[in-house]
Amino acid sequence: MELRLHRHGQFRRWLGHALGGDEELGDRAWRRILHLFGALVLVYYAVPNNFFVVAPKADILLAALGVMFVLEALRHAVGLELPTIRPYETHRIASFVFFALALVLAVLLFPLPIAAAVVLGTAIVDPVAGELRRQSNSPVLTVGLPVAAYGLLAFVGLAAIGGWPAGPSALLAVVAAPIAVAVERPKWPWVDDDLMMTFLPGLFLYAAGVLALGLPG
Repeated sequence: MELRLHRHGQFRRWLGHALGGDEELGDRAWRRILHLFGALVLVYYAVPNNFFVVAPKADILLAALGVMFVLEALRHAVGLELPTIRPYETHRIASFVFFALALVLAVLLFPLPIAAAVVLGTAIVDPVAGELRRQSNSPVLTVGLPVAAYGLLAFVGLAAIGGWPAGPSALLAVVAAPIAVAVERPKWPWVDDDLMMTFLPGLFLYAAGVLALGLPG
């Protein structure tokens, strides 16, 4: 029996046609949109600990991550078909698992300023950088623009959302941005760039901001 969590790409075909292309465009666009939705994990900080009544919010977040793990295990064990899985992910852990893991660990392990910076950076800049590389070979667009966007988003996360002072936040964001973009570009078979793009800048921000500069952690 065929097991799948999609409708043979009907929505993605519609999306692709609506954007003036085909199912491949719709599939890519839907992946980008889902990636942007990852930033919504920051709502975690806004809800009370007992918001879900049945369990603390951290447990609910970990349970949601567990669902991602189960879906991925079923994909490999019984051939469960999931939407937006790319060919190179057929025999490896899918990117959505690494992304979910990165988001959950970021909000559970890092203080709010750092979590906001790296979650916004990964959720928004990663799909933007990927799309820019499809459209242009110019280093200004494929490297410079993602670095600038990540730096701006990191500053917003550190200062506007997290409340760190503007001066140190700007300096830290400027350094974190090229780190994030540098680890986003390589494609490793054993780990996904979503995880690297979240955690390496996060570790830098924690070491430099909390441990070295003494900012609130």
